[in-house]
Amino acid sequence: MKDRFFEFDEEPIEDFDSAQAGDEVAYEDEEQEMFEHYRFDIDKGQAPMRVDKYLSTHMEYTSRHRIQLAIKADYIRVNDKVVKANYIVRPGDVVTFVMPYRRRGMEILPENIPLDIVYEDDDVLVLNKEAGMVVHPGHGHFSGTLINALAHHLGLSQGPDAADERMGVLVHRIDKDTSGLLVVAKNDEAQLNLAKQFFVHSIERRYVAIVWGNIKEDEGTITGNIGRDPNDRMRFKVFPEGDHGKHAVTHFRVLERFGYVTVVECRLETGRTHQIRVHFNYIGHPLFNDSRYDGSEIRKGTVYAKYRQFITNCFKLLPRQALHAKTLGFVHPRTGETVRFDSALPADMAALIEKWRKYSENMVPEEDSECD
Repeated sequence: MKDRFFEFDEEPIEDFDSAQAGDEVAYEDEEQEMFEHYRFDIDKGQAPMRVDKYLSTHMEYTSRHRIQLAIKADYIRVNDKVVKANYIVRPGDVVTFVMPYRRRGMEILPENIPLDIVYEDDDVLVLNKEAGMVVHPGHGHFSGTLINALAHHLGLSQGPDAADERMGVLVHRIDKDTSGLLVVAKNDEAQLNLAKQFFVHSIERRYVAIVWGNIKEDEGTITGNIGRDPNDRMRFKVFPEGDHGKHAVTHFRVLERFGYVTVVECRLETGRTHQIRVHFNYIGHPLFNDSRYDGSEIRKGTVYAKYRQFITNCFKLLPRQALHAKTLGFVHPRTGETVRFDSALPADMAALIEKWRKYSENMVPEEDSECD
């Protein structure tokens, strides 16, 4: 039953290709539900016993303190119902330990990889992930990931005999090719507290994106169930409300317009896999240079060769989807105070915006014929 600090999925999670293609997902976003980590079918001969004591006895490598924290967070269930520490287990009961992310099962080793740390104390660490860094190992990326770097930074030994019992480090993640802020939990209390905040959507998450086309509204909301595309398992899509997928809501406001592309701020109300990318593609404004969601070809603009060369140069300047996790706010798990962190746009996105700004200022009328 050993549950180590850095362990990963034995089977692919909802964003099955995240380590390879950098899929955006938070643990609470996988299905917006709880996942079973441990299960105990109470034997017929079991004497009545408090559930916390029972779990302490049967989970050899998990501390009583950790179990108490899990009970307070409503992560211990008996017969699919949340129970308190004094619940008495009896023969025939089924006790489960659930968490808002899937169980992990692959060890990794620490690596000395530089991290851009925005804030750190005894409980949490906030960092600014650069585009191109894989968050979790797997699917050909078993080293050089953010988790490898965190293992080194936190001084954790993760060899075959590692015995660290903490629940986890990251409580959310972003795509490989998305840059921006992530929060790391450094102990059980922080992990459980932050996981709960993500699960109930109380975390503030704001992104900046560059999308194709001139969005008519200055601000708005995109609502649509998101699920895996049955015709392409590498993609997700919007389904009719109540049909398939999971409820998803993205709020946006326009920051700047350049005629053929628009800079927007996105605020996530929910957090589904690829939510921003899927939602904007759904309304006909895919993210600029998003190869998975129809943004890596000219979607708006002119038919002239000069414009096509301009777009080619833009793609070279930003060889990824134009998405940055700019703002992150949450209630600090120890102090109870609301903390908010903001990050500057990375150099590639800032340069792309400036390039479009200059182009739009010099745009001549005869170049305005659309070429969808």
